[in-house]
Amino acid sequence: QVQLVESGGGLVQAGGSLKLSCAASGVTFSSYRWYIMGWFRQAPGKEREFVAAIRWSAGSIQYADSVKGRFTISKDSSATTMYLQMNDLKPEDTAVHYCARDSSGSYSRRLIDYDPWGRGTQVTVSS
Repeated sequence: QVQLVESGGGLVQAGGSLKLSCAASGVTFSSYRWYIMGWFRQAPGKEREFVAAIRWSAGSIQYADSVKGRFTISKDSSATTMYLQMNDLKPEDTAVHYCARDSSGSYSRRLIDYDPWGRGTQVTVSS
């Protein structure tokens, strides 16, 4: 059973940085059907929303407009850990952040196209 585990969240002041990790057990991010991964987040009382996605084979990356220029998605050389570097954090970035696999293979931004999901890591940005 493949599992995704997020870590790296915490409390930071506005303007600060955090680096989230998404560790995969039992698979590498270059494997068949694991070559598109995404980050999402869910703020209190709000719907879960798309943050970023990467298609490893093509090196394609897409970001939500709200994080473009501030967040960077990457992976380590072993391709078992994915990262989300978050800079210039804002209070509106406060949310539980999740990583997930795009099971549709369509390089999607839709939640329904992603499975499995990690349990998330809390990011809190104070003003």
